[in-house]
Amino acid sequence: MDFQISLKAARVNANLTLIEAAKSLGIGKDTLMKWERNPGYVNPIYQKKISEAYRIPIDCIFFGI
Repeated sequence: MDFQISLKAARVNANLTLIEAAKSLGIGKDTLMKWERNPGYVNPIYQKKISEAYRIPIDCIFFGI
């Protein structure tokens, strides 16, 4: 993969607000804000859910520390 975008950029590109995205993932907005600041905390199950909700391949989203 040549590039990866941040978790926040992926959400913005999906045209979702923080609240809309959190609701679609079944988590609180505070959790999503924490993940956007520290994407290494996102477990693989939610990485897949985020990829599907944002319609971006999982390899294109940075989930590192």
